[in-house]
Amino acid sequence: MYKEYIGFVFQAYHLIDELTVYENIETPLLYKNVKSSERKAMVADMLDRFNIVGKKDLFPIQLSGGQQQLVGIARALIGKPKLILADEPTGNLNSKQSEEIMELFAQLNKEGVTIIQATHSESNAAYGSRIINLLDGKIV
Repeated sequence: MYKEYIGFVFQAYHLIDELTVYENIETPLLYKNVKSSERKAMVADMLDRFNIVGKKDLFPIQLSGGQQQLVGIARALIGKPKLILADEPTGNLNSKQSEEIMELFAQLNKEGVTIIQATHSESNAAYGSRIINLLDGKIV
């Protein structure tokens, strides 16, 4: 079920070291049995959307933390999930990229995607329609 409906954005990226940027983004589509021609078009769209076309043949170790974060976000979104679970999704991005990602999440939410985000950023939290604050593991 999670392969069909959930996209994960990890704080530590969790990219597959042995796969290129292209292959990391493509992986969720392989599990969903998306046809090759459709996969190519979808991955090309994500590479373009996140401005990482020039990085498509690189491996994670060859990328900056911010670039790895963008690949992780692209991988989470490519399968068009209904739920996105995001742990500090902009933690390694510059302020402009962070704002762009949060605007993208806001747009996806308006289109019906549920987004659960764990963050220490008050500006990122402000994008949410509901904010739950935790202190020492307890809801406050």
